[in-house]
Amino acid sequence: MAPPVFAAKDLTKTYASGDVEVRALRGVNFEVGAGEVVVLLGPSGSGKSTFLNIVGGIDTATSGDLRFKDIDLTKLRERDLTRYRRESVGFVFQFYNLVPSLTALENVALVTEISTNPMRPQDALAMIGLENRMHHFPAELSGGEQQRVAIARAIAKRPEVLLCDEPTGALDSKTGVLVIEALLKVSAELSTTTLIITHNATIQDVADRVFFFADGNISRIQRNATRRRAADLVW
Repeated sequence: MAPPVFAAKDLTKTYASGDVEVRALRGVNFEVGAGEVVVLLGPSGSGKSTFLNIVGGIDTATSGDLRFKDIDLTKLRERDLTRYRRESVGFVFQFYNLVPSLTALENVALVTEISTNPMRPQDALAMIGLENRMHHFPAELSGGEQQRVAIARAIAKRPEVLLCDEPTGALDSKTGVLVIEALLKVSAELSTTTLIITHNATIQDVADRVFFFADGNISRIQRNATRRRAADLVW
């Protein structure tokens, strides 16, 4: 059996605010395999975004262990974490963070220029159905199209992991379905391990497994015997 892509053991994160300590994570244990689609579900303040930031190398844990394959992320220096983020992780956030003065193609090319084994920006945009919009600026694109450009930008470097924080949070239901479809298509075609944070309980049906977060920890795990298509979701 292949080793997990991520394995967390007793992961904690504590923030200091004056004399007050805020425990964002309380001993999280977590494993995910190659190519899995996983949804992290829970209310605001439950710790799921903190956990995703640590998995992505944006933040560091206070204690515990976190491994990416054979790499101990908790022991990496900042320079090595930067390399990990650049080479292995694609990020998709709720807000698209596109450069407004650049076209869709140029926004994606920003990533490919610093990647070691990128796909062509045109191919990344074609994968998520925007080959006819690549020369448009963000202001000329709908919200859903901008989010799909953000997905193309994230996948253009061929990351092993795709981390998505509320990717449909700023979208209506119809557009959100298109974005989830794009994420599932990318995961299937590139065998990318995909973690999706959401408040939307409906999205859990497209996942292989669902991790429910509450009070800084995983309260339960649900395995879906059959994953639903995004087009079948009822929001």
